[in-house]
Amino acid sequence: MSDTVLKVEDLKVSTRDGHQLLNGVSLSIAPGETVGIIGESGSGKSLTALSIMGLHSHTLHSSGHITLRDQPGNLLDYSPRRYARLRGRRISMVFQEPMTALNPLMKIGPQVREALKLHQPNLDSPALRRRSVELLDQVRLPDPEELYGRYPHQLSGGQRQRVLIAIALANDPELIICDEPTTALDATVQASILDTLTQLAQQRGTAVLFITHDLGVMARMCERVMVMRRGEIVERGSTQQVLHEPTHSYTRGLVAASDLAARDPQGRLYTVGSADESYSPGHAHARPEFPALGPVVLEADGISKSYRFRGWRARSRRTTQALAPVSLQLRAGQRLGVVGESGSGKSSLVRLLAGLDTSDTGAIRVDGRRASSGVLQASSQMVFQDPAASLDPRMRVGESIAEPLRAARMSTAERAERVREVLADVGLEPDVAQRYPHEFSGGQRQRISLARALAPRPRVLLADEPVSALDVSARAQVINLLTQVVHDYQLGLVFVSHDLGVVQALCSEVMVLRRGELIEQEEVAALFSAPRASYTRALIDAVPQLHP
Repeated sequence: MSDTVLKVEDLKVSTRDGHQLLNGVSLSIAPGETVGIIGESGSGKSLTALSIMGLHSHTLHSSGHITLRDQPGNLLDYSPRRYARLRGRRISMVFQEPMTALNPLMKIGPQVREALKLHQPNLDSPALRRRSVELLDQVRLPDPEELYGRYPHQLSGGQRQRVLIAIALANDPELIICDEPTTALDATVQASILDTLTQLAQQRGTAVLFITHDLGVMARMCERVMVMRRGEIVERGSTQQVLHEPTHSYTRGLVAASDLAARDPQGRLYTVGSADESYSPGHAHARPEFPALGPVVLEADGISKSYRFRGWRARSRRTTQALAPVSLQLRAGQRLGVVGESGSGKSSLVRLLAGLDTSDTGAIRVDGRRASSGVLQASSQMVFQDPAASLDPRMRVGESIAEPLRAARMSTAERAERVREVLADVGLEPDVAQRYPHEFSGGQRQRISLARALAPRPRVLLADEPVSALDVSARAQVINLLTQVVHDYQLGLVFVSHDLGVVQALCSEVMVLRRGELIEQEEVAALFSAPRASYTRALIDAVPQLHP
């Protein structure tokens, strides 16, 4: 075992009624090695990680053998108390959703301190604080001293994810399991975090199990890759072989769906199901069209937003300008991308355009008339990053879609008919209306969220990271769908994303924000070929490439 940190043999996980979730998963990771697992949602990637951590549901039955270097016996036989002594010290995990993993009632600093104190009780209070601030600084959090005293809800999504990574690194573990650790991060911070993990593996001999749906990230990080489908590993090998010379048809579909530069003969992105012999890396059989734009539907003139935070010192307060005065025009049929690092003001801009926040300065007009928050909320609809969180789990899908129609005073029959229409528009069958959100995949739930947004026939669609949590095939489906509905409904689309590859595939124009200020705005082709700002060039260069 000296040359292997982790060894998993014939791991099987099933439900109480005998439904097999994992079927004979085997893998090993050597010191300093990074091994990747790729696959669609529901393929078993996260369940494999949770099983190794001893964290899967107690209602599931597991069998097989999991061995950690110099640790006696089979980890599957360990009691919860014995397993807990390993977690955070010898094995750490970076989870995908930081708001679920972080305690919302604790400040950031004490949460990092807690991870240190639990396994290093010899450190005194000043040493714990110094080490906590150092860890926050190592993961490139701005002003770690000030962030030490903030709560999780006062940080952006990317900043919260970096806090999770800092906690995972706190005790120099021998094995780090990363479950989609960079999903919520912008390109430059993602590159920095990936470099940090790579250096950790090389310098300290840390083994890394890296789970992601981003094959570009996989190509950058991993020496070996395993492809999972329906609880089984269907292909494994070196990263070069698996991603560039795949032997399994499912792997070929994943590669095609990851290639945002490739288009099928109809000008659509490939999905796992649609990938065929017509696919070739980076080749577009037909270019997507940008139809003629309609009239201006939304106009913002010098809007801005500032927030006040209480610092960690008593009575100290700080004002942060989330968005400096920004102006824009959005036309019917236009697809405007908004990009920038975490904390650049992207979400603040969208909240102002949606009427969820009030601008400190300037004005917003809809169809040429100054709009109040109520008018903005009536004329625009939002599609959020996490469809599971934005849909009420206790409401049937049809009820959720019909909910925004109640303000229009439509009859029950009219609402039911409109629900059927929008479900058809997003490619779902009418019987979907009678089911609950948990019965669908992530991509299907995002389609449902889009149907709900389209139901009241808005003039503007605001999408805040709507595909970042989706696997590559579902991402391609939603991008294709957004392209279609913007054209069919003649909407103005504001699409916020940290993924420049997605913006390039979907949008006709791009705004680049940095620290709340507009750096440049240009048509997609011009911006990606010749960006004026060095910051924009850095964002573009940091995007992981599937085919460098």
